[in-house]
Amino acid sequence: MSTGGWIFSAVLVVVFVWAIMIYNRLVQLRNRIANAFAQIDVQLKRRYDLIPNLVEVARGYMAHEASTLEAVVKARGNAQSAATAARAAPASANALGALAAAEGVLGGSLGRLMALAEAYPDLKADASMKSLSEELTSTENRLGFARQAYNDQVLEFNDQAQQFPDLIVARLLGFVSSPMLESTQSAEERAAPKVQF
Repeated sequence: MSTGGWIFSAVLVVVFVWAIMIYNRLVQLRNRIANAFAQIDVQLKRRYDLIPNLVEVARGYMAHEASTLEAVVKARGNAQSAATAARAAPASANALGALAAAEGVLGGSLGRLMALAEAYPDLKADASMKSLSEELTSTENRLGFARQAYNDQVLEFNDQAQQFPDLIVARLLGFVSSPMLESTQSAEERAAPKVQF
């Protein structure tokens, strides 16, 4: 083989190794996004598990507020369905948008429930209600941190997949940008409900 043939072969090997390294890095970043979404999913499940208990405690005190309690239960069911769809396709902008919308409705319903609970002194004093409210608040905080971690991983992946020369490998092998989790709530809805027991 001539010197030119060796040089050409060496360049091909270098390009091939470079492409493999980029591919492996993109796969690693995509897996980190899936892991970050799984952390969100864990917190959502915890929150969904707390809501029925919270509603049952409130139901005993707020019998004539049935429509509010039913709205919370319905919003929880819709959010669970949206979370299941997002779990199946964590890189889908549509699935994440539907999840964000369902979570916004659930958050609004929970906020209304907590605001109504303020009008019931016996409910405010109930130990179970206090405990569930504290757990829900803790879960909301964990959920916020998990969402931030997810968005950080998406940003890192998108940056890597969109920068030259990595974007060549990303496009050739079908790595598309992942969507960020964005709030669909208004400024009023974003304000955390003030719960005092």
